[in-house]
Amino acid sequence: MISKFKIPLSKIIDDFRLRVIYTPDDPKNIFINETEVNRAGLQLTGYFEGFENNCTQIIGKTEMAYISNLDPEVLYQRVETLFGFKPPMVVFSGNIKIPDFIRQAAKRHGVPLLLSDLPTAELLQALIGALNTGLAPRITRHGVLMEVHGEGVLILGESGIGKSETAVELLARGHRLIADDAVEIRRVSSRSLVGSSPSNIRHFMELRGIGVINARRIFGMSAVKMSETVDMIVQFEHWDERKHYDRMGMTEEYMQVLGVRVPTITVPVRPGRNLAVIIEVAVLNQRLKKTGYVPAVELMRHLGVPEELVVRDEHIIEDDTWDA
Repeated sequence: MISKFKIPLSKIIDDFRLRVIYTPDDPKNIFINETEVNRAGLQLTGYFEGFENNCTQIIGKTEMAYISNLDPEVLYQRVETLFGFKPPMVVFSGNIKIPDFIRQAAKRHGVPLLLSDLPTAELLQALIGALNTGLAPRITRHGVLMEVHGEGVLILGESGIGKSETAVELLARGHRLIADDAVEIRRVSSRSLVGSSPSNIRHFMELRGIGVINARRIFGMSAVKMSETVDMIVQFEHWDERKHYDRMGMTEEYMQVLGVRVPTITVPVRPGRNLAVIIEVAVLNQRLKKTGYVPAVELMRHLGVPEELVVRDEHIIEDDTWDA
């Protein structure tokens, strides 16, 4: 499925240091909107059934070695067919010398033709990663994203509840800031989310009573990070004496973020609670749960509760604002 996002070809050229052999227009005006990357070996054998022409095509040394042994007339026909599908771009890897007839085919059909120094496998992997990230479905939410003990923690809560102040304390305790105030979240795979900060506010934080600070300048380069996976959500809310809060941890809560299920905990906030320490412990506890160890279950066993009576539950927090 074609993504609703797009990347200018000029960015791909710059990021991968590609050499431009031919483009029908300024690369800034040419856009890539499909994450799929295809190694065009099968097509150069003459098989085009099911060929996805909106995918980036890569041709490496193996493909060139194969077509160099073809009859010139057959070779010409297959190259014409490939470029006639008008793929978004064709990239030759391994600094291959591109034959003139291929350059002419690119010009006839208006297909960008590029050259990379990278080996085919490395280029293929890097391009897929870059396109999956650049074209990923995304959403921006008000919150703070921190790396705590190697885990990406998204802190949510209403304005003024203490998200940024907690983030500053986590910074002082040696953890890292990814984004404050606005967090851009991308679904880079069916099971993975990556969060980052908009470039114009990256590393900046707002603290009521102090104003805007630059976390990188104050805490150093090691205290900030460009992006991080979203492994856990911590939802701050004002303490409500009438509400029942989970005290055992037998119910696992999740939020569906862009179709990806993310473990979530709700932390009630009131004076005297050290939220930074609570988040640290929550992260370490979540890492233990990933290994299959659940403290509440072990406690039930120590108390002599029969195993068949120890029931764990899952709850999905409904929130349709997480859809792109």
